[in-house]
Amino acid sequence: MDKKESNKAACPAIPELLAPAGNFEKMVTAIHYGADAVYMGGKQFSLRAKAGNFSDEDMGKAVLYAHAHGVKIYITINILAHNRDFAGLDSYLFQLQKAGVDGLIIADPGILRRARKCVPEIPVHLSTQANVTNAEAAKFWFEQGVSRLNLARELSLEEIVEVRKQCSGELEIFVHGALCISYSGRCMLSNYMTGRDANQGACAHPCRYSYKLIEEKRPGEYFPVEEDERGTYIFNSKDLCLLEGLPELVASGASSLKIEGRMKSIFYVGGVTRIYRAALDYLRDLPPVAWENPSKIVLPEILVEEIAKTGTRGTSENFFRQAPGSSEMLYNSPRVQMEVEPVAVIREEGDAPLVEARNVLETGDRVEYMLPGIECISLKVIRMESEKGEEQTRANPGNRFFLHTEPSLPQGKLNGILRRVKRM
Repeated sequence: MDKKESNKAACPAIPELLAPAGNFEKMVTAIHYGADAVYMGGKQFSLRAKAGNFSDEDMGKAVLYAHAHGVKIYITINILAHNRDFAGLDSYLFQLQKAGVDGLIIADPGILRRARKCVPEIPVHLSTQANVTNAEAAKFWFEQGVSRLNLARELSLEEIVEVRKQCSGELEIFVHGALCISYSGRCMLSNYMTGRDANQGACAHPCRYSYKLIEEKRPGEYFPVEEDERGTYIFNSKDLCLLEGLPELVASGASSLKIEGRMKSIFYVGGVTRIYRAALDYLRDLPPVAWENPSKIVLPEILVEEIAKTGTRGTSENFFRQAPGSSEMLYNSPRVQMEVEPVAVIREEGDAPLVEARNVLETGDRVEYMLPGIECISLKVIRMESEKGEEQTRANPGNRFFLHTEPSLPQGKLNGILRRVKRM
């Protein structure tokens, strides 16, 4: 795996930034905002069956687009397979080889065995679903021909460092996104409650449901399930965010930092990728003396402020510093109300770019254009003009129109996102 090396010889290598691509638009957005690599699934064998995912034809186009931008593509084949799941697997692997993908993300030993036999030249990255929690397990998987391990999300920084000391293969760490209540996502709750198997890619996310208690002799009488009177979302964990731990992760020798979210919106994918890219670029430019004590490195406050505008459930460092407790859960609601929302995506560049609306937009609204990096440009909408040249005062989601702003937006690039403070 090629790493983006620091421009200071005494500084640690900057890890790859790996972003989710639930469909082609999300992939393009992640690349626009600075991903070094993206991961995606095909129409089968993937743990996000409800994501848009990619047909064989679309996957070929995705590889061409990503490679043209210097970005790598990894394909998820991370279901926990049954005998029936191997039908068509070999031909699918050969199709991926033909498409030129850069890696396979696998959890099941049987699928790993087939991949090593059919397409041995494609690197295999072990999924977090395989639950690697110790150095001996890491050594075992490297001995099976795996080139990279995505370590279990239940590890502390200290444990990650210990695995790094004992193993020479690549290590990938989840740094941001949704957390399962079950061990590294091996959860059966969805299967029991809805018949949708999380380990086959069809999770219904019942950990986000609101629960009440019913007693068998009191049918129809519901009692709230409470923990310290905080509410009823007893399984609803906050989202992982290791942004402030990046200096220590970089210093630990991590090869890749991974963002969860193939089911999330382009606003989430672009916003989170943008912030972690800016953070890694900031760390790249630090002087060597700063790395003498990585725990003392503090990221610019604006990065922390910006990440708060992209989340959905609040944030947690999970096991990174210490075992999580009740404060890492969100009891009152399934998600946190966000103050910022996307309003449009640029489809053609220009002083008055052609944009596609994602929320209602009206003349006079104030918006911000999210530049790659961390800066935003504040704008006022002064006129909207349809593709037919007709002036309009309101745009609805899905509408395409030329956006005239004050100041104008020549800096706006294809696939760039405009946002605003959410309407209340």
